[in-house]
Amino acid sequence: MTERLSRRALNRATLARQLLLARADMPVVEAVERLAGLQAQTPHTWYIGLGSRLDGITPEDVSELLAERRIVRLALMRSTIHLVSARDALWLRPLIQPVLDRDLFRNFTHAKPVEGLDMDELVAAARPFLEEKPLTGKQLGELLAEHGRKAGWGDRPGASLAYAARNRMALVQVPPRGMWGRSGPIAHTTAEAWLGRPLAGDASPEEMILRHLAAFGPASVMDVQTWSGLTRLKEVMERLRPRLVAFEDENGRELFDLPDAPRPDPDTPAPPRLLYDFDNLLLSHADRGRVVTGRFEAQNYRVRRPVPSIVLVDGFTAGEWTLETRRGEAVLTIRTYDELSSGDAEALEAEAHRMIGFAAAGAETREVRITPITTDE
Repeated sequence: MTERLSRRALNRATLARQLLLARADMPVVEAVERLAGLQAQTPHTWYIGLGSRLDGITPEDVSELLAERRIVRLALMRSTIHLVSARDALWLRPLIQPVLDRDLFRNFTHAKPVEGLDMDELVAAARPFLEEKPLTGKQLGELLAEHGRKAGWGDRPGASLAYAARNRMALVQVPPRGMWGRSGPIAHTTAEAWLGRPLAGDASPEEMILRHLAAFGPASVMDVQTWSGLTRLKEVMERLRPRLVAFEDENGRELFDLPDAPRPDPDTPAPPRLLYDFDNLLLSHADRGRVVTGRFEAQNYRVRRPVPSIVLVDGFTAGEWTLETRRGEAVLTIRTYDELSSGDAEALEAEAHRMIGFAAAGAETREVRITPITTDE
């Protein structure tokens, strides 16, 4: 009979792999690979994701790795910007191409203007522009529009040509964009030019699934598809079945896992943690119930903007938080869905002070405020 895993068992297994049961002391690049990347479409909030998971690092340490080209930000899973290691960028990006193709040709704004255009010809035109120097989307679009008029593409809008190039090519956002305490235009060059190596020609979807299980398992086929944006992965999972172990969740759904992956006791303590606004812990499963609570869903975050940062208590979503810094003062405000026990509140306050030390190290004064969300909000 297949072993059934409770919600708490899945919660603790996933938290352990996401380095959220106990902070890890490991190199940042190794951690980024262990986590199968971090969603990073905002320039800086993903630093919080690493600060919540790792000991002994500073944002400046991480930022330097971007400058050194050891980690990069580019469009990957779900066609969103992710932070990954240089190694992972080169083999993951070719595997995710169908996701970016689908995104392009379903895009309400850009699909029709590039309809009928030879994408290989577009890539061939865009590559020398991008590899001569990093370009913003506007700059690339202007160059491609001018080239297109001469090449017989017609009068296609530059923004759509640049968007198509972004989806058809492995383009990294170059520093200073994304560096801690700095800013810059969203400028791209090719991953091949930035990293000095070609994309992998033999990337394996099996390896991608194994990496997902190591970072987010146990997981169903639908979970892997939700995380990656790819479809039709059932056949790939079946090929892997002899190398995996199978479980069921409380609803009878089949879950797969690596035989030697951590699956802690469901009663293992889970300390409070502060996630960031696009933390993959909340985005990488078709069934998010292993972490997400009904009180979380009642906040209607799917339509709220900006997307809030989330608090975990006992491993589950328990509130939201913000950090404001001004004139040497840092105030971290936590709004919980329910009243906390004195022990949870004390532990959460300590975690919040730790986060201020990470994200606002230069603040002269630091304050933590914890208050429940009122029922009429």
